[in-house]
Amino acid sequence: MNNRLIHFISALGILILFLTGCSSNNGSKSKEITSVGSTALQPLVEQAAHQYSTEKGLTINVQGGGSGTGLSQVSQGAVNIGNSDVFADKQTGIDAKKLTDYKVAVVGITPVVNKGAGVKNISFKQLRDIFTGKVTNWKQLGGKNQEIIVINRVKGSGTRNTFESSVLNGEKALNAQEQDSNGTVKRIVSSTPGAISYLSFSFLDNTLQPLSIDGVKPEDKNVEDNSWKIWSYEHMYTAKDAKKNVKDFIQYLQSKPTQDGLVKKIGYISIHDMKVVKSSDNVVTKK
Repeated sequence: MNNRLIHFISALGILILFLTGCSSNNGSKSKEITSVGSTALQPLVEQAAHQYSTEKGLTINVQGGGSGTGLSQVSQGAVNIGNSDVFADKQTGIDAKKLTDYKVAVVGITPVVNKGAGVKNISFKQLRDIFTGKVTNWKQLGGKNQEIIVINRVKGSGTRNTFESSVLNGEKALNAQEQDSNGTVKRIVSSTPGAISYLSFSFLDNTLQPLSIDGVKPEDKNVEDNSWKIWSYEHMYTAKDAKKNVKDFIQYLQSKPTQDGLVKKIGYISIHDMKVVKSSDNVVTKK
């Protein structure tokens, strides 16, 4: 065999190995899904991802960062799924027409206070007055003679957007400490005398006092018929040309077994149980 033929065969072998490696890497990437955004939705996506990836042999990476981050990254093509508590057309800098919206759950949001505040029920007006700085002591609301410490969410948070659009009636929120996740808010309110903030229902436990509003309790059944006004859809946004494995994962979340099982088990409300629908402009109508 002459030298030219030997060199040709060697080069051909290297090319085949290179192409095989590329194919293998592409195959690996096709089995990876990255989902980023809303911390309110994060617990559901994490648990669903664990179950689904085990069944399908996929790698699903789930991260928080807030709704604004999720929408921004999916719009830029940096991630497969952007998780959001708000409609994309309400987020500054996002072209919602380039994204597909999948609603996978509903989340109720409730004001929560430190258990020592001595208050369990307030009116919508009183709640608004707290977060706009007009009411500054729990004594003014029948509670302890104690300063009200407001803990807000960071700008760009979907939970904050939902809370303010439902409660503040266009008024400006007072300047207050800001935190970037439900978990951090929960820890601070539970350990800070006089503190108030707001959380997704799924983060409630006996370390906090959720507040009723005008006598209506923050319960799933009250969200389902809009008796409880502070709620939002949990959205998973993708590019219009999302891969099949991404769509399949979202359909798994939307399926009746997941909605009736995992969604309810960890504190969310099934999209199938809602008796009303809400538009991106906050207009609520019966189904």
